[in-house]
Amino acid sequence: MANRNFRLIKGGLSSPAESDKKTFVSAFVTDTRLMGVVGLYIHWELETDRLVSDFHQFFYFDAEEYGFETYRSIYGNDILEISYIEHALMGGLGGNKADLTQKEAAYLLQSYVDMNRRLSIPLPEGEIEYSFLLSKRVELNDREQRTLFAKQCTLIETQYQAINYFLMRCFVKDFEAADFLSSGEFSQDIYADISAATLCKNTIDLFENDYGISYLCESLIESDLSYMLVLSELTVSNMKVTSFEKRSVMKVSAVEATMMLSRPEFVTVYEIINMPDEFDLDLADLTSGMFLTVHETGRLFLSFNKNNDHVNRKVFRLNEDVFGLYYVTDFGQLLIAAYSIKGIHTMEKDLRRSPISRFLLAVSKYEFKEPVLYEFIQSDFDDFEDFLDYIKE
Repeated sequence: MANRNFRLIKGGLSSPAESDKKTFVSAFVTDTRLMGVVGLYIHWELETDRLVSDFHQFFYFDAEEYGFETYRSIYGNDILEISYIEHALMGGLGGNKADLTQKEAAYLLQSYVDMNRRLSIPLPEGEIEYSFLLSKRVELNDREQRTLFAKQCTLIETQYQAINYFLMRCFVKDFEAADFLSSGEFSQDIYADISAATLCKNTIDLFENDYGISYLCESLIESDLSYMLVLSELTVSNMKVTSFEKRSVMKVSAVEATMMLSRPEFVTVYEIINMPDEFDLDLADLTSGMFLTVHETGRLFLSFNKNNDHVNRKVFRLNEDVFGLYYVTDFGQLLIAAYSIKGIHTMEKDLRRSPISRFLLAVSKYEFKEPVLYEFIQSDFDDFEDFLDYIKE
């Protein structure tokens, strides 16, 4: 998963973790390990000079490439600030929370620190605050490791979930997670000649023959900026993949891949009247966290779904974890986009209820057969209407 540009508030003392006494209060991890990333939270009570306060730590881990990627902390109990950081780091993961013991939390952190050191990835800033969790090596036995891993994984309820998650993990070479999703002795690295790849789309078809039921999967994957269409056959029993066989691999062009991933896009355009200073903050409240990227002509906010139900589908698309987009242009426009009528109506309703509604004037609505907002963001145009006139020519 690509690194995100988080806008976060850093609070509290310079290094509260150096306190003489730290008492563990609670910890949780998100159950999003099968998507390749997890968030960890630890709450401590600190006692310094007879004063007792609270210390909150937030960790963002990427199991695929970046390891221990982001760290933030809060000293004290500012609920709004704590919520702000939690949503910023974990709001887009789409998972639930699982309670951890202090031992489990420390082991998880140490595992990702090991990954960073193995891959020569620098640790995030703030090491002085979490170094006490690294000073004493934590060991878990096999049963404890399985329990901890299971806490990081959502419950698999359908064959579609099992297959999509399994293929996702296999293509990216995350065989620890693939093992969790499989049962029996068979090779998971049947595409060893393909470097680590992202599963962009997967279509599952049921196949019956004299030997039973299997699933044929047509997977569009992206590796090293090139695309391939891969056909595999799998069997599933008790929500575990029990066999995995290669059928074919075919290269496809970027144009063909774009067509395969294409979906409708609904866009509503607003003119912003006298933009207030707090406009971005009020808008961020609608997006389940501050997932903000800055572009040459404006600022893009992403609103993610609150769950990962898009994995539990016959046709899986990786980009369907995004619910909608808000783009604030330097030209004074707000563009919102969603991929369904229901989605765009929900976004419009949320805007009407927000404090910024009095600064907005809806001027036009569009339905496109394929997404165009990203094309506009990457163009040199300041005005969306001018951009549409250009691409119609």
